Amino acid sequence: MRKVTSSVAALLAAAAAHAKIVTEVLPYKHGALECRGFLAYDEALTGPRPGVLVVHEWWGLNDFAREKARALAELGYVALAVDMYGQGQVVTTVEEAGRLAGQFRSDATLWRERAKAGLDALAAHPRVDPRKIAAIGFCFGGSTVLQMAAAGYDLAAVVSFHGGLAPFAEADAARIKARILVLHGAADTLVPDELVQAFQDSLRKSRADWQIVVYGGAKHSFTNPEADKLNMPGVGYDATTARRAWAQMRALFDETFAPGERGP
Repeated sequence: MRKVTSSVAALLAAAAAHAKIVTEVLPYKHGALECRGFLAYDEALTGPRPGVLVVHEWWGLNDFAREKARALAELGYVALAVDMYGQGQVVTTVEEAGRLAGQFRSDATLWRERAKAGLDALAAHPRVDPRKIAAIGFCFGGSTVLQMAAAGYDLAAVVSFHGGLAPFAEADAARIKARILVLHGAADTLVPDELVQAFQDSLRKSRADWQIVVYGGAKHSFTNPEADKLNMPGVGYDATTARRAWAQMRALFDETFAPGERGP
């Protein structure tokens, strides 16, 4: 057993030594609006790779979203953190964030098409296998990837981390192609139990492959170490839940993208 363990450790060390994570700004457009995505990939891996779109919280494409893209690149994926607001806008107040996110909540077509612009940019990248793309999102971003699923976009899977959970309209539910994983905090007062139930009921009427994981005691924004600074009821960071949720995402991707597709 000791020899096997040493061999595995040696292989992991060798893989880490050969890994070279490259990050760059990837400009793309939605109509006349210039967006500035953040691309991350392991340059040591060759051939088309599965891609993962990362959709930021309502603050915009900030360091938190970039870190998630880089973490995915370390797992062997080509990750693109999208710029939903355009021009790389990042805000720091609830009022500014609410205004920017609100433009999408009142216009589902704009919401879906802006997200698709990022999806198209990722799918067109030469390092990406366009048949193997997933999307993850946090808070506003979680709601966004569910909108993408509702639009019937060609996604293998979507993962919502503490996102809003509006029930799917019947026509939207029928269009879903992606596997759906929702990671939700039981103490998230921004998404009440009644809404979670209605969301589940709408999925029960579909043929979608879906899961909802509810973490006891976890609040809204449980993945973000900065969440406690907001001093908002029902909002807070939880390191244990964040770790468990990331593991759930990895398990889904391992299942969705066949063994051997992620690299070492």
